[in-house]
Amino acid sequence: MSTAMDIDAPNVSESNSETSDFYAPWLEKYRPRVLDDIVGNEDIVSRLKVISRDGNVPNILLVGMSGIGKTTSILCLAAELLGPSYKDAVLELNASDDRSIDTVRDNIKKFAQKKVTLPPGKHKIIILDEADSMTGGAQQALRRTMELYTNTTRFALACNESSKIIEPLQSRCAVLRYEKLTDEQVLHRLLEICEKENVQYNDEGLEAIIFTADGDMRQAINNLQATHFGSDFVNEENVFKICDQPHPAIVKEILDSCSRCEIDKAVGLMKKLFYSGYAAVDIVTTFFRVAKSYVDMDEQFRLDCMKPIGETNLKVNKGYISLLQLEGMLADICMVSPAFATL
Repeated sequence: MSTAMDIDAPNVSESNSETSDFYAPWLEKYRPRVLDDIVGNEDIVSRLKVISRDGNVPNILLVGMSGIGKTTSILCLAAELLGPSYKDAVLELNASDDRSIDTVRDNIKKFAQKKVTLPPGKHKIIILDEADSMTGGAQQALRRTMELYTNTTRFALACNESSKIIEPLQSRCAVLRYEKLTDEQVLHRLLEICEKENVQYNDEGLEAIIFTADGDMRQAINNLQATHFGSDFVNEENVFKICDQPHPAIVKEILDSCSRCEIDKAVGLMKKLFYSGYAAVDIVTTFFRVAKSYVDMDEQFRLDCMKPIGETNLKVNKGYISLLQLEGMLADICMVSPAFATL
């Protein structure tokens, strides 16, 4: 007679692993683990490969917009350099959370002082993400720490704007400036993920995701996963519904109306967008992206649109987020249209 011990029970740990893997954020699931897997910025990646091969890593300042691989590339470099010692020899901090001078004096300095057994020529690595959020005092304290522990520790500072990093820190680092990813590079990675996750999509859906991401790989992958789980089919309508961004087709229609000086129609469509709950900054940002990429519109008119759109963006960022500002932008766009001169 069979007993309970004889019956093959399902492997609970494997089942839980498969379930957690299914619901895992694709951003982490498909994060590159080696430098060869990183998309875009080939020149910088090739420099990091040389550093990985030679083992002589300098202090590094990585500069560029969000979601283009700054932190991922330095993590891949650290993993290839340190191998099994990675866990003990790498400290990763998000400076937007831990940005005070106490963090430098406590966490960073203590880690720099910690003794870790490493192969000859290897160094501990401290990664500071969002380093441009650190206070001036913390950056000054970090400068001294970098000098004191240069024989054992290297620093990698990732930031969006190098102008917010003090000059003494910049002069101590090799500066790597990352470029925004092209649409082709983002599309290539999205297609890989769609194939592995059996995502149902059409070309218009992927184009919509690329439009909403605007060169940000992190945003593109998150939007793809959200649309896939939210609607089961990635098409243009579902992408803009799930991502909750103003539809570029409506913005194109507004710009077409402005090009013909049909201000009443343009204002009516703008009110529809505004009262749908979209933030003024999202509306203005979509106007800029559409005007930049709307090839069917007169090129000179597209260029002339940039000034009123930019001026409105400046006002919105200062807190002037009323419908009046957006309607004023439409009036200014009408005044630079070819049809205005014929009135």
